[in-house]
Amino acid sequence: MQTLYTLSTLENGAQGNKQAATRILNDKLEQVLDIFTVAVLYTVRIAKYSETDASHRSSKYIRSVEDMNVDTTIAMNTFISKIANNVSFNDKVKKDKLERFVDEDWVKKIYLQLSKSEPYLTYINEKTHTLAQDKDIVQYLWEKQVMESEGMVSYFMDELPGWEDDSELIIMLMQNFFKNNGKVNFTNLLAGEKRDYAHDLLMSVIDKETYCMELIEPRLNNWDKERVALIDLLLLRMGVCELMYFPTIPTKVTINEYIDIAKQYSTPQSGQFVNGVLDNILKALTAENKIRKMDR
Repeated sequence: MQTLYTLSTLENGAQGNKQAATRILNDKLEQVLDIFTVAVLYTVRIAKYSETDASHRSSKYIRSVEDMNVDTTIAMNTFISKIANNVSFNDKVKKDKLERFVDEDWVKKIYLQLSKSEPYLTYINEKTHTLAQDKDIVQYLWEKQVMESEGMVSYFMDELPGWEDDSELIIMLMQNFFKNNGKVNFTNLLAGEKRDYAHDLLMSVIDKETYCMELIEPRLNNWDKERVALIDLLLLRMGVCELMYFPTIPTKVTINEYIDIAKQYSTPQSGQFVNGVLDNILKALTAENKIRKMDR
């Protein structure tokens, strides 16, 4: 959707440029991968800050017992170590210079906040930890300490290009990251079938624009095409293409997804509008036996 929207803002003649479309889509996917990697990098740096804190406090001229006994268990956490030793993660951070997005003040602030939390204190007081426990405390760090910090999220919005548009996607990627125990290739956000789907859908929407608009325009309920929000029209074209040309995606899934995207990115009425138009088109295409779906 973002790629199609960007194409629509280009000068006349460029909207249907497949080469430009592919480049823009790939750039947007790379931007999402950058943000996701930065999110993971923050979890590593915050966990590792326990060692920095221990070093600083133990080097004080006047030290308390607490200063001499800062727990650094989380820095040696097996889940954190797995990420820190991930070759693709380190290559991605180095190649795209992602360290520039890490603010040391925020790393320290979130770590100190974490160090006072009950789940963290419970974690460090346990003598041994399973991989699941190590993962859980890192997930807690991200979900409860980072993402529930209004200041940290505001910093992301100000300093991470694309965060405002893609934050929900990043949150989903992080959820999958923890669910899959950190298994991910940081050099390629989408691989195989998913990347093919993204490009195939983009090309279909460009190739089938005339046909899709022939289906959409009569069902705009007396709305002039020029008065309909551009995002809504793009989503309708994408929805029609999924209904007709992607046989493994159930029609209900398609319509529900585009309703959700319309609610998030367009007007308050767009979800209902997209739902009504797509449902109307689906009924017509089904009656004409033009919808062919198969089991995945």
